[in-house]
Amino acid sequence: MTQTPGNDALLTSPLHEAHEALGPTWAPFGGWQMPIQYSGGGVVAEHTAVREAVGIFDVSHLGKALVTGPGAAAFVNSCLTADLGKIAPGKAQYTLCCAENGGVVDDLIAYLVSEDEVFLVPNAANTAEVVRLLQAAAPEGITVTGQHRDYAVIAVQGPKSGDVLDKLGLPSDMEYMAYADADWNGYTVRVCRTGYTGEHGYELLPKWDEARALWDALAEAAASFGGRPAGLGARDTLRTEMGYPLHGHDLSLEISPVQAGSTWAVGWKKDAFWGRDALTAEKANGPKRRLRGLRAVERGVPREQMDVLNAAGEKIGETTSGTFSPTLKTGIALALIDTEAGVELGDQVTLEVRGRKLACEVVKPPFVDTKTK
Repeated sequence: MTQTPGNDALLTSPLHEAHEALGPTWAPFGGWQMPIQYSGGGVVAEHTAVREAVGIFDVSHLGKALVTGPGAAAFVNSCLTADLGKIAPGKAQYTLCCAENGGVVDDLIAYLVSEDEVFLVPNAANTAEVVRLLQAAAPEGITVTGQHRDYAVIAVQGPKSGDVLDKLGLPSDMEYMAYADADWNGYTVRVCRTGYTGEHGYELLPKWDEARALWDALAEAAASFGGRPAGLGARDTLRTEMGYPLHGHDLSLEISPVQAGSTWAVGWKKDAFWGRDALTAEKANGPKRRLRGLRAVERGVPREQMDVLNAAGEKIGETTSGTFSPTLKTGIALALIDTEAGVELGDQVTLEVRGRKLACEVVKPPFVDTKTK
């Protein structure tokens, strides 16, 4: 997802009024007006609630698309990188939509409903392009339908997230990346054991017009377990602590999954997927740059697009994401570093932060322990 400047013609989620009541700080994100944080706490408090109790996020700006028809799963599998053949209906999968040069058009979640139906959740700013590419490639009998504003998406994340769902009578006892379609107060809600925080959590997909009632019930239940609503500011600090990529920053048309360390999301043994030849060649030859984690060893906060310097002061890379880690109480970053620089884990590099050098240790993400499973 990529931030969009200005506030003209920004889309809003079905939970906009609920956010207004919480005193949000708004910001444009992927063409949508989204809450970055709420009054009475802010990013650090919201981040901490997710790590220690539970937080609920409105991520309805995420796209939705449906692929149907005889052999729909096989068609999607021939386009996107991950191997859908490795999961069964009722499971979801992180995957990539790549260009022929190996760059990443988008990263997304594919829900396998049946061999004839796949539900996709792309990023907000890239949904139209993903849908366009799939429609252009679809054979006769396969239909690709954009459903961006048919469903909301509410993420419930944190060690108490299962308790919140239990309180609402929603299914919580399922394997990581499994999903179930449930009835809640007469509404159909798709519940999936997914998330982008590194915590035990779920993403719920109610119908667009039914989302407010579910949000209010989740917020009330979360509060009873010491939780709270959280904005996209906390979602960003949480995902950065896990080393999860943000499209437009750590993955892009210029940053391949081989460079970004996302090769685990590529089904290398598949006969076909978009970008296969280019990615196979890059993997065999080795990437010219590789995504690394940087942890500040002194006071200072890295930001994106900062030069990474070696001991001689030579530029060897650039940060793609950077923030203050509320969990570690120090600055962290993701950075693309030239492989020829010979940088190894444990080495020290420096960043230029507001006119001074910031020493950082090269580490392997995640920066904190994952608890997703």
